[in-house]
Amino acid sequence: MKILVVDDEQDVKVLFQQRFRKEIRREELEFVFAFSGEDALNVMKTMEQEAVLILSDINMPGMSGLELLDTIKKNYVKPPPLVMMITAYGDEENRTMAKNLGADDFLTKPLDFSLLKDKLINLT
Repeated sequence: MKILVVDDEQDVKVLFQQRFRKEIRREELEFVFAFSGEDALNVMKTMEQEAVLILSDINMPGMSGLELLDTIKKNYVKPPPLVMMITAYGDEENRTMAKNLGADDFLTKPLDFSLLKDKLINLT
């Protein structure tokens, strides 16, 4: 499964590579990283919609994760990727807005990687 992780914090790449080391080595999961909403859209153009799942931070400079979500849900329809929104703010307003824009799930930081692994296993 190919997963696009979108977060303006560069250290998430190392964190995901450490936490999913076994799954990456066994080629069960492949992670691609983008560090802004704009970067994510450029990466998606080159991937030809190979991403099955997108994990996106909500609060990023420039294009927010919610704006990215809206663009993805409007422009990538065959097949639409699953989008899980990630935020440091577990407030109901962001959760409601993300759900209204078509988010498939909502996670809060710090990420519970055991929970995320369970969710990913259930997708495969």
